[in-house]
Order: sequence, then C-alpha cells, then structure tokens
Amino acid sequence: MRRVITIVIVAVVLVGLIVFKLMSNSKEVKAKIFINDVNAAVLVKTASPTTHSFESSLSFLGTFEPARQNVIGSDANGKVISIRFEEGDQVRQGQLLAKVDDEMLQLQLQNAEVGLEGQKNDDKRYSNLEKENAVSGVQVEKTRLSVRSSELTKKQIQKQIKSTSIVAPFSGVVTKRMIDLGSFVGQGTPLFELTDISSLKLTVNVPERDVLKFKLGQSVSVGVDIYGSRDFQGKITNISVVADKAHNFKVQVTVPNPKRDLMGGMYGSVRLKNNESVTALSVPRVALVGSTKKPQVYVVKNKVAYLTDFTAGTSDGDYIEVVSGIQKGDIIVVKGQVNLQDKTKIKTNQK
Repeated sequence: MRRVITIVIVAVVLVGLIVFKLMSNSKEVKAKIFINDVNAAVLVKTASPTTHSFESSLSFLGTFEPARQNVIGSDANGKVISIRFEEGDQVRQGQLLAKVDDEMLQLQLQNAEVGLEGQKNDDKRYSNLEKENAVSGVQVEKTRLSVRSSELTKKQIQKQIKSTSIVAPFSGVVTKRMIDLGSFVGQGTPLFELTDISSLKLTVNVPERDVLKFKLGQSVSVGVDIYGSRDFQGKITNISVVADKAHNFKVQVTVPNPKRDLMGGMYGSVRLKNNESVTALSVPRVALVGSTKKPQVYVVKNKVAYLTDFTAGTSDGDYIEVVSGIQKGDIIVVKGQVNLQDKTKIKTNQK
C-alpha cells in the first residue's frame, strides 16, 4: 500500500513539474513574439504647405498610357486547337494568334459546294429547256433563286471559317493570354489583351490660367522621372473643351516610343516654357503619396494622419502646386508616410 502511495505522489510531482515547465516556456515564447500595437503612434516628420514660385518653365504631372490597348475576343464557337503566342511576345498586325477548331464548318462548306454545283447544273438544263418552251418561266426563276441562296450560304460558312483564325488587329505586345489549348470559346469570349506602346499618351491636368498656353499640334518637351534630365519630344493631340470641378483641363500629349524606352504606367511631366513666374500654394514633392494621376498626402489633425486627395497644378523638381484640397494652415506628413495608413496616430520630434 505504501508503495502505491509513493508511486502516486511521484507521478503527481512529475506532472506538476511538466506543467510548470510548459507554462514557463509559453511565457518565454510570448515574450519573444512581436505584436504590433495598432494604437501606437508612428514617428513622422511634418511641415506646412508653403507659397512657392515656379520659375521660367512649367511642369504638369501625368502617367503614361499605351496608345492602344484592346482585349481581343472570339467571333467563333468551338475548341481552341492552336495558340501561337505567349504573354510578352511581340506580334505584327495580321499575324495568327490562335486557331479554333473548324472541322465541322469545313464539312458544311463541302456540303454547300456540292449542293450549289447541282443547282447550277439544274439552272443550265432549265435555261435550255426554257428556250424550247419545255418548262415554265416560274420554274426557271425558282432554280436561279435557289442558286443565289446557296451562294449566300456558302459565303456565310466561309466567313465563319475565317473567324476561327484569331489574328492581331494591330502590332503590339501580348500582355495577357486568357485561354489554353482545349479551352471552349464562344462569340465574345476574351482571348488576348494586346498593347501597343510604339507611342504613348500622357494626359495632364492644366489649371485654367495656363490652358491657353497649349495648342493642338504644338511640340512640347516631356520629362520622365526615371530618366532624370533626359527630354522626350511629344505633340499635343487633344485639349479638353470642358473643365472639371477644380477648373482643370485635360491635355493629352502623344509621345513616339520607337525604341521602347517608355512603358505604360511610368510617371511623366509636360514641360512648358513660361515668360512669367507663377507663385502659388504648394507642397514638397516628397510628401506625395500614390501616383501623380491621383495625388494624395497625409494631413495631420489632432495627432491623426488622414489620407487626403488634392488637385495638383504645375510642378518643378521639388514642389507641386496645390489647386484645391489642401489649405495653407494644414499640417502634412513629409517623411515616414510609408508606415502610415488612413487615420493612423502619429507623433513627431518637432517642438
């Protein structure tokens, strides 16, 4: 009996030691795990919008877009039996991209040709008999109408066969392939996305005071952020006749891209010489969040950063003009915004 009691006591002690050890290890692991405190304030640097003078040249920000970018759909129904190009491949206008099975259509065409041949023979026979008044003119007319109807049916089948060959409507790069071998497609099924970057479109928002400085067909210098001071030449191809709510006009510049130096989505700016300097409310370029197409900054209110849209005007290397959306007395984040989200608490070292 004493032996049993001793064994039980030893077992209880061992279990207690194991539980204690596991709890101790759990505390150590939890202490090593980093748990982000979403309520903790993020350290940033802030500044206020300032009045800045934009000197002899004006610069208007935008984003490059392909000259043409279309999704190519199917005009045929059937199974894809051949794909000639993959994503990233360069294609020329008229090249075959893919092929849809046309075996049944070919058989229908052969059947239509056989029927048409017989009807043409009947037409010849009835025409000869008509000359001898052996058949009525009504019968001859019916035969000729049947021939015309069969010819139209043949053309319809030929057109359906032609639509099973998917060809490139223009030269470009295959940026998306949406089918695989064996896929069943129908009329309107998207097959490829084809993008032409032999020239690019750069659309910029121009304030009302500057829009008359642009003319259709005018040659302008275009800067690209990643190429530094290198200039590209473009031509103004469209000027909006209606302003947006902020009294900005959209101006579109087409930039030739024969060497494929530029790509869609890159930031660019239209540079325009100006005889007079422009002084306006502006924010540092380093405060910009997102793209120049939809400029945003973090505005601080009561130690909370709010992601705020604003309308940009002209710019230079360091500053962007504020047309609307930000006031002179606002406080904006100029450093550390990479760690922020909308409505994040912030703190600064500034006194």
